[in-house]
Amino acid sequence: MTLLVAAAPDHCRASDRGAVRTVVIDPSHGGRDFGAIGRNSREKDIALAISLKLGEYINTHLPEVEVIFTRDRDVFIPLHERAQIANDNKADLFISIHCNSSTNSRAMGTETFVMGLHRSQANLEVARRENKSILYEDDYLETYDGFDPHSPEANIIFALYQNAYLEQSLTMASLVQNQFRDRARRIDRGVKQAGFLVLYQITMPGILVEAGFISNPREEQYLLSETGQAHIASAIFRAFRDYKQEQDQLLLARLNHTGNGAKSRETDHQITRQQAGHEGPGVDEQLVSSESGPDQDGAGQQAPREEALVFKVQFASTSDKRPYDDPAFNGLDNVSHYFHEGLYKYTVGNENSLEEAMLIQQYVQEAGFRDAFVVSFLNGERISAGEAIQWLKRQESQ
Repeated sequence: MTLLVAAAPDHCRASDRGAVRTVVIDPSHGGRDFGAIGRNSREKDIALAISLKLGEYINTHLPEVEVIFTRDRDVFIPLHERAQIANDNKADLFISIHCNSSTNSRAMGTETFVMGLHRSQANLEVARRENKSILYEDDYLETYDGFDPHSPEANIIFALYQNAYLEQSLTMASLVQNQFRDRARRIDRGVKQAGFLVLYQITMPGILVEAGFISNPREEQYLLSETGQAHIASAIFRAFRDYKQEQDQLLLARLNHTGNGAKSRETDHQITRQQAGHEGPGVDEQLVSSESGPDQDGAGQQAPREEALVFKVQFASTSDKRPYDDPAFNGLDNVSHYFHEGLYKYTVGNENSLEEAMLIQQYVQEAGFRDAFVVSFLNGERISAGEAIQWLKRQESQ
């Protein structure tokens, strides 16, 4: 059985430019938001310099790709506007450039983040520092669904805003770290997940690059140098080039399988790991479970139900209905599915607690479904993350 682990965004179409046609480069911070401060540097300045070099490399060597900057000068751009720039331009990839900082002046090296849950206190602290940019924005609580960067519940909220393109984001992040380690000769701190506001609202794969520690005098000097900035930018460019080539090949393979849109004869042998997310509110979806049917009373009438919110973990989708004992689902118990937009979407778990659903998500990811994410259902109907959060807040206030 063929497993397709990366689905291109809907707006990608076959063309000479391939699957990756537009990239948004996001130099972090800017204007009154300096970001991290070193002895002789400011994060906003280094991030802009590296970003402009990266854009120049792409324009020169991959002219078929459109490069869009969230900023190309020293101005402050709110985080949600950076995401909106990418969404409005239907970008195929979002790259946010940053510099790291630590109270330990010996800390050094590069790390690349994708949107996800904070796996460690260190990851959480990096996300908190970068997310504090929203404090420069007016009405940030309303803009970000009540998110407060100081709130201990922020990590839980982010569980509902999983990147819909996690697999592709992880691929790009790994390519970046490989280039940093093997070509730029930087210390590799790895690929990590954390809840970054600049990533959670984008509708395409996205990464956040921490190019080095300006709190380390030696690494700060490197990042301030023309040579260091060129090395960092060229490493990200080479990763982008390899990522584009891989995604183009995946697109071509899909077109060959489907005959440019016609249903493939091999559909029965394909399972697409779920890449959907941020789906709008009020979608008409019917939840189907392997365990039970509709609730009915003794007379065969639909029994009234109290309003109930449950969390499930979505891990796969198929164009044709699969049996719950399908070999591709090995290791997963109590599989259910619901049907939406021509696809059967498969879930496990049926939890009243988001925390319990998160534990199931971790188990499912460890079973090989790396892009599994938590979804919410109210009385059997799929609802958006924002609606789920608002429902939870209403319950707490009652």
